[in-house]
Amino acid sequence: MTRTGWAETTARNLLKAPLPRRWAHTQGVAATARTLAGILGDDADLLISAAWLHDIGYSPALAATGFHPLDGARYLRDTEHAGELLCRLVAHHSCAINGAADLASDLLTEFPPPPGHLADALTYCDMTTGPDGQTMTIDQRIAEIITRYGPGHLVSRAITTSAPDLTAAVSRVAHLLSAQPVTQSTR
Repeated sequence: MTRTGWAETTARNLLKAPLPRRWAHTQGVAATARTLAGILGDDADLLISAAWLHDIGYSPALAATGFHPLDGARYLRDTEHAGELLCRLVAHHSCAINGAADLASDLLTEFPPPPGHLADALTYCDMTTGPDGQTMTIDQRIAEIITRYGPGHLVSRAITTSAPDLTAAVSRVAHLLSAQPVTQSTR
């Protein structure tokens, strides 16, 4: 089985039945990740795998700390023996450090931040995909998260703090996508 096939199966097994809406979001994030293959080259497979796995820490079977990026990354490292960079992407997806609170030290010690271009790419995929897998702008996604959780919730506060970095990451990836040459299909 390919790495992306394994990642999809793992995410499906952990999310589909207990968290169908999270599973829909994950499918949309992975679909968006596939569209970035042209700008990622050899890293495309890694990004697609991270997209499938980025939210597995929400699974009731994995939730140990209640902080899904860390729970997911620990599961991948300790149970699945996934590659270090894949674990780091899951641990730090979408500026996770800003929501880590008292787990920030654990997060940084166990999982150093991934390379910026890969973090940007995963942020783009996550932050332009809504909770039901639909495409959204970064502004719509931030507003949706704040509305869903409520303005005083830790997640809403973390997203508000992260908004400039999230928006910049999405903009950087969008710029790379717009600079790609347009190919014409032949019939």
